[in-house]
Amino acid sequence: MPQLLVRDVPQYVVEALKRRASEHGRSAEAEHRIILEEALRAGRAGFWERAAALREETRGRIAIPSEDLIRQDRDER
Repeated sequence: MPQLLVRDVPQYVVEALKRRASEHGRSAEAEHRIILEEALRAGRAGFWERAAALREETRGRIAIPSEDLIRQDRDER
């Protein structure tokens, strides 16, 4: 499995990560993995929430096929 090395992490961040890991009963390494997974998963979850909101917002609108719009535009020239 790949490894990730992060350099020049401020001491206060390292201490906060160790405290958080201890609070959750995990090793610092396990806590780092979970933090990264949650941060990256949130971006995708946000996408699906925005997509669902957009679908809801546009529900019921009349959809005109793009080829019809292109033909209409060409005919008007």
